[in-house]
Amino acid sequence: MPKTSGPTGANGSDNRGGIHLTLQGKGGVGKSLIASVLAQYFLKDGRDVRCIDTDPVNRTLAQYSALGVDRLNLRDEHNRIDQRSFDTLMERFLTEDGATFVVDNGASTFLPLWHYLLENNALEYLRQQERRVFVHTVITGGQALIDTLNGFNELAQTTQERNIVVWVNEYFGRVEADGKKFSEMAAYRENADKVCGAVIFTKRNQDTFGRDVEDMISAKLTFQEAITTARMPIMAKQRLKVVQRDLFEQLDRLAI
Repeated sequence: MPKTSGPTGANGSDNRGGIHLTLQGKGGVGKSLIASVLAQYFLKDGRDVRCIDTDPVNRTLAQYSALGVDRLNLRDEHNRIDQRSFDTLMERFLTEDGATFVVDNGASTFLPLWHYLLENNALEYLRQQERRVFVHTVITGGQALIDTLNGFNELAQTTQERNIVVWVNEYFGRVEADGKKFSEMAAYRENADKVCGAVIFTKRNQDTFGRDVEDMISAKLTFQEAITTARMPIMAKQRLKVVQRDLFEQLDRLAI
């Protein structure tokens, strides 16, 4: 998959005021985890990070107290998604200069938000205002593979930019079909020009690495909190350092 680079920034990126949206129509595939990793990475990079949780059902990202997440209510008095609520997001994107936004969206807001951005020509308008938008979507193995491929395809077929970052989540199994890896699948080959990079969430030993990551996620701790807390065993902290370093090094190679 392609790797990109930029001329400025601590990680070589020129997108320090970027907008990062996690979008995927399938729930429970790790969108909030990815949003939290992005926020932690940007904070470590010294950026002014603004995290926003728009999920009306499961406000997972908002439970990470260390990230100072804002909640955006998208439902009207009839408990329906009110697309005008997305105007609030755009207002923040366009007025909070220099901020790096990480927005976690639920499965139920995937299509409403994406259609809002397309119908309002919002991506082009943000680009004109020198605000680059990156769309982070998850491809996962196991039973959700087809659903997540469909979500990726929906985004890739409708965006006009090369702005999609694919997160290959191997937690539920290898991301393979008929012996083909994601980069060999038709869904990727047909949309490769829309993908600006990829991050592999590598499947590791479930009894050690897997349980450590699960414990960290369940407690809604950042890597730094988990690694420094007295509650974690020494070797669990070491394994979390390995996972964090792997993810951050992959992000270093992307111009985001």
